[in-house]
Amino acid sequence: MEKHVNVIAALQIGFGIFGMVMGIAILVILSTIGVLVSDKDANLILPLIGNIIAAFFFLLSIPGIIAGIGLMKHKEWARILTLILSVINLLNFPLGTALGVYCIWALVQDETVALFSQAPTHVMI
Repeated sequence: MEKHVNVIAALQIGFGIFGMVMGIAILVILSTIGVLVSDKDANLILPLIGNIIAAFFFLLSIPGIIAGIGLMKHKEWARILTLILSVINLLNFPLGTALGVYCIWALVQDETVALFSQAPTHVMI
């Protein structure tokens, strides 16, 4: 099950980074459109909307990255956080649903719970 935990950690970090990249992309696109449009209102509002959306994506992505790093270090709190995030991800069809189901399945197995309840013998970074 340790292999599954490492895969889940990588997926959590990867999806978190992807969310941040998407937030930055939306910010850049909306800001660029706001600059290119000759309307004063659009020039003001589009970058503002881009900032709000980017901040939203960042806020949603940070817990996944933190959980992924914690999973790599076999922290119990990271397992619980990942389970919570996985339940939320079930609503994000289709990739989030697949990730959520896989994470929940792997992290509730008795072998995985035992892996997180013992003291780590090594730290993986």
